[in-house]
Amino acid sequence: MEFKRPKIALIGGGQIGGVLSQLCALRELGDVVMFDIVEDMPQGKQLDIAEASRVDGFDVELKGTNDYADIEGADICIVTAGLPRKPGMSRDDLLTTNSNIIKDVGENIKKYAPNSHVIVISNPLDAMVTLMQKTTGFAPEKVYGQAGVLDSSRFATFIAWELGVAVKDVNAMVLGGHGDTMVPLVRYANVNGVPVMEQLVRKYGDEAKAKEVMDAMVERTKKAGGEVVALLKKGSAFYSPASSAIQMAEAVLKDEKRVLPVCALLQGEFGVENYYVGVPVVLGKDGIEKIVELELNDEEQGMFDHSVNAVKGLIEDMGRLGFM
Repeated sequence: MEFKRPKIALIGGGQIGGVLSQLCALRELGDVVMFDIVEDMPQGKQLDIAEASRVDGFDVELKGTNDYADIEGADICIVTAGLPRKPGMSRDDLLTTNSNIIKDVGENIKKYAPNSHVIVISNPLDAMVTLMQKTTGFAPEKVYGQAGVLDSSRFATFIAWELGVAVKDVNAMVLGGHGDTMVPLVRYANVNGVPVMEQLVRKYGDEAKAKEVMDAMVERTKKAGGEVVALLKKGSAFYSPASSAIQMAEAVLKDEKRVLPVCALLQGEFGVENYYVGVPVVLGKDGIEKIVELELNDEEQGMFDHSVNAVKGLIEDMGRLGFM
């Protein structure tokens, strides 16, 4: 019986693409082809990673390319292609530039990897996932975006630091659009079942102080990407987005049925019709196998609706610019 490793296509060979490839190799998730339009750059990165195979003990095929034809037959495509917002660039400029890029990427994925799952990381995330699904015409359960896994990890990390506990014991989830309107769910945050707010009240002996500390963590979570950008001076986060996307890819490739917050197309769930928004889903070999609905209180629902409206605004802008 012939054994065939999964084929993973990375569209975009920048900082995130490089970490994605290394993580795929280290975990031996499959053979990896990295595409980028910059001549020789993806070839160089893949060669560099491959030359560590004896040291790190992995055995997969790594290929860099400037030809979309090399992604043919990919099982999963992870898309990082696009530009970050630069000084003097308006929201419309970014939306126009990245929409053109994603449209081209989507058309080539449709041509060469028509049976693949597509994980989008490119920003503005919710809009780019929407455009990717429209361009490929793939079933919505096979086109989804990475944001909630990262945002939730950031929230959990800040909670762990505050409480002095292992971050792997912290369960925290962030819903909504990937931006300043995202919704960290304070009420559901816990450390192995013990509510975080309960522990904060016990730590500070005061509900008002506990709320103040939690509010600060929520705000830091919302602005976490910008905090990294400000510290780096050039570029944006790449280690954590790559790790988050790999967790999603692994859930699909290994049919893990992980419950993860993913940018998914809602069709009535959470009261939202036909928009891509971050919600918890069951992720397995068929992609998004189920959307997990949570009971939101009035305050949480209000914040979620506000976040959805921000996503709707992005989609309207794409329509105005002729992409939808």
